[in-house]
Amino acid sequence: MPKKTDSKAKKKAGKADKVSKTSKESKTSKEKYIEGIGRRKTAVARVRIYPAYKKEDSIINDRAYTEYFPLPRQQQTIYAPFKVTDVVLKMTVRVVGGGINAQAEAVRMGLARALVIHDETLRVKLKPHGYLTRDARMVESKKPGLRKARRPQQWRKR
Repeated sequence: MPKKTDSKAKKKAGKADKVSKTSKESKTSKEKYIEGIGRRKTAVARVRIYPAYKKEDSIINDRAYTEYFPLPRQQQTIYAPFKVTDVVLKMTVRVVGGGINAQAEAVRMGLARALVIHDETLRVKLKPHGYLTRDARMVESKKPGLRKARRPQQWRKR
């Protein structure tokens, strides 16, 4: 019988060690960040800004922002809140759904929201540009008996 209790005690001790290791690792690996969520059509972007870092390249879905958004217009869209507020911080983004332009606008909104959380005085600069306003336009759903949402079936004589 003493063998079973010893093995149980070892298992419990082993589990306690694993838990303490993971909790220590998570504390050191996590950096302090501010998060903002942006949405446009069906695209959703989770933007994290790191106030401790200044002017570092942004990472979007584990890629450089210039690689993920190759067009200069899209790059200008995502960096518009930084340009308006004259603040540049490290940013990481997770974006899913929608098209590439909708994703860029979702990132812009998420970044603007995160900047407002970081510094409430920036709201005055971002609000007139419309970066904090959710664009509610969505694709209209298809209706039964029609080819698209509003396009009727094509008439055929024969």
